Amino acid sequence: MDLESLKYPIGRFKVPDTVTDKDRIRYINDIRQLPTLIEIAVQNLDAHQLQTPYRPGGWTVAQVVHHLADSHTNAVTRFKLALTEDKPVIKPYDEAAWAELPDVLRTPINMSVTLLHALHTRWANLLEALTDEQLERSFIHPQHNITFKLRDSLANYSWHGRHHLTHIVHLKESKGW
Repeated sequence: MDLESLKYPIGRFKVPDTVTDKDRIRYINDIRQLPTLIEIAVQNLDAHQLQTPYRPGGWTVAQVVHHLADSHTNAVTRFKLALTEDKPVIKPYDEAAWAELPDVLRTPINMSVTLLHALHTRWANLLEALTDEQLERSFIHPQHNITFKLRDSLANYSWHGRHHLTHIVHLKESKGW
């Protein structure tokens, strides 16, 4: 497998031209189901396997799981800011630096899996209640100087979870775990 395929096993995210009601339901289901799929993917991995990078120079399985908890916590905050403020400017963060912090290195992944279960339940419940008008609300990402609509962010985070889940699944397949 080439490096691009290892980095982006389901392809790079592309903002959809349109998001139909059917797409919206699928994206919300992806978000709702991700914690269970991550839990299943990592449940029989030992300490050595959890410390194995999914690609050369990439994060370990444990870092990927903790990253999902960090990233999706930020995502929920971004959604709530966009729903309660007029085009808020969000606070970017250094994902790579966060992946090296002591909590990531010292905390068992089951803590982040538990966090993902609770967070994604609340997030999916919020998403299911949003109107089409609310999904048009947006936030500004200053690092990219781009305005993101919640509808597009919903598609992005659906992709993001599947992207990292596939990292773990492909690693396990390639190692015969």
